[in-house]
Amino acid sequence: MRNFVSVRESSSGWSIFFGILLVVAGFASIALPFFAGIAASIFFGWLILLAGVSHLVYAWFERGAGAVIWQILIGLVYIGAAVVMLLLPLTAVVALTLVLGWYIAIEGVFEVVLFSRLRRVPGAGWLLFDGIVSLVLAGLIFLHWPSSSFWVLGTLVGISLVFSGIARLTMPMARRRIATAAA
Repeated sequence: MRNFVSVRESSSGWSIFFGILLVVAGFASIALPFFAGIAASIFFGWLILLAGVSHLVYAWFERGAGAVIWQILIGLVYIGAAVVMLLLPLTAVVALTLVLGWYIAIEGVFEVVLFSRLRRVPGAGWLLFDGIVSLVLAGLIFLHWPSSSFWVLGTLVGISLVFSGIARLTMPMARRRIATAAA
């Protein structure tokens, strides 16, 4: 039992450490959104490159000429996109911002539609609120695109990091409060 408790306390300490690190990184991203956007673009470029290589490796194990050709073509498209993102990160930031704007707009439409179907359910108003906020945010991105590209991506990444860090901080702290109250 003692080992289990010490492992849990150790993981809580690491969770708090990483939570603080995420909050600091989030505020740095919000303070320097241009650089955070470039970093996010490069990160996604490497992920897409890995996906492209994975498709090429998978093609090696695929049976049937048609399936192999498709896997190779998909892998080459991924690798081509990754190379562009890694060599031209500013262009990638502009493109990612446009994709993000469309994603937020479509999500906003879906939230409003979902609200219209669930409007009688308690708390459904939050769906409408979320949908409207998403549509306004998407509108702001589109209205100011491409110049918005240099602050939107980094700012949203920063906000996400801050909230992830807060979640990592609050969970172990709540566990400690419960453990202290129970003792």
